[in-house]
Amino acid sequence: MEFLSSRILVRPTDFERSRGFYAEVLGLAVYREFPGGIVFFLGQGLLELSGSSSGPPSANIGIWLQVRDLAATARELTARGADIVREPRREPWGLTEMWIADPDGLPIVVVEVPADHPLRTDVRGT
Repeated sequence: MEFLSSRILVRPTDFERSRGFYAEVLGLAVYREFPGGIVFFLGQGLLELSGSSSGPPSANIGIWLQVRDLAATARELTARGADIVREPRREPWGLTEMWIADPDGLPIVVVEVPADHPLRTDVRGT
C-alpha cells in the first residue's frame, strides 16, 4: 500500500473563525479553496477545513490518505483486519472515497483522485 498524499481534516464549529485562526494567527498559506472549504499548507502536510460540526473537538478531526488504487487498497486493508466503515464510492465533488476508523474511532478517509479531477490539473499555465 502506497500513500501519495495526506491531510488532517477539521470540521469546525465556526468556519470563518477557524479560517481566520489558521490564516491570520498561524499564518498558513492557502493551497486551494473550493466551495465550502479551504486547504492550507501545513509543513510537509495539508490541513483542510470543510463542513461543520457541533460536536466535541475530538469528533471534528479526521485523517485523509490518498492512494493510487482505492479498490486494491480496500482489499488490502480488509485482509489486514481493517473494518470498512463506508464502502468506496464516487462523491459529488469527484473523488472516490472509502471510510475506515482507527481503534479509537478516529475517522480515516482513503481517497483516489480520478484522472479527470481538478486536483490532477496543472493550472500553472493558465
